[in-house]
Amino acid sequence: MRPDTSAEYVDHNAEAARLERTAGLYPEDAEHLLLQAAAHLELADDRPRATSLYDRLLASTTPLENPFLVRALKAANLWEYGHEAEAGAIITGVRAAAPRDPAPWVIVAEALEAHDELEAAQETFTEAAVHLLTDVPEPPYATHPVLFGRHRVRRMLGLSHDNWDTLADTLHSSPVSLDELHDPKRVWSLGSDNPAELEAEISRLRAELGTYREALSRPFPVAVLHWPAAELTELLAAYPSLSSEYPSHEEHLTTIESSLRELAASGTPNLGIVTGTVPSYEAFAASEGTSPSDPSLLPQYATTLAARGRAETWPPERGAGCWCGSGRTYEGCHGGGA
Repeated sequence: MRPDTSAEYVDHNAEAARLERTAGLYPEDAEHLLLQAAAHLELADDRPRATSLYDRLLASTTPLENPFLVRALKAANLWEYGHEAEAGAIITGVRAAAPRDPAPWVIVAEALEAHDELEAAQETFTEAAVHLLTDVPEPPYATHPVLFGRHRVRRMLGLSHDNWDTLADTLHSSPVSLDELHDPKRVWSLGSDNPAELEAEISRLRAELGTYREALSRPFPVAVLHWPAAELTELLAAYPSLSSEYPSHEEHLTTIESSLRELAASGTPNLGIVTGTVPSYEAFAASEGTSPSDPSLLPQYATTLAARGRAETWPPERGAGCWCGSGRTYEGCHGGGA
């Protein structure tokens, strides 16, 4: 879909088909592309076909980057066309697995909320907050929907504020407070004949829309390119001229961490790391009509991977594995002394 195309005029079935074809050309990006295709099918109200794409990803022999996200999306989709029991079983499995990514938590909790399972939704949001944010000094941006969703559901349940709700209020930047935005009585004001009540509701809706626009306008990360050891060895064997860019794998890893710390110190937001593979890099070079041995192609390749949703946020969350793939925690590896 072109960025300047109004959603009103999108042929969602055609867009899903295009994304499926693209996934066949770029198998390393298949997970990201097929999830987009499934979203278009859901918008086209072809939910069974969307489920088939989720099943295709889950049955793939290629390990998924975020299998719990795929499962959560499948559960939410199934529930929308009558498969409540299967959706509930998947949601239970996602909660039991306690993923480190906030997105699956938010999706299953909002699915419960959308079907009036408010107690279960509140419990799910709370489990996510405890799992992801305990002993975390500053909640990462990706976890904000957990806190905001929890606040919303608790407001509907009439529960008193607790520490997590206070934290959500602190993180909320809109001029209209969360308590107002999440007021269960708001829906009544939409049918009011009182101009003051209607004007107040319009102001709240504008503030809410501003928050959504801010989230959607967040750019893809400023990404640094990472080559695993085996990939870097293959890359340099095929294109020895790139040895000046990568004297050794150890130095390559050190440069990544130092570059990201310098960017962070300069105030650059939304930093990330993308992992390259030689076949993907060669395909990108061919699409650009450039030799893979051209060093100027490397940052373009990194930017393209980030735009495809391939970037991992840097720095990793507390206790998460290091981005280098060593198997150690970030704090015990490249994050030591940060």
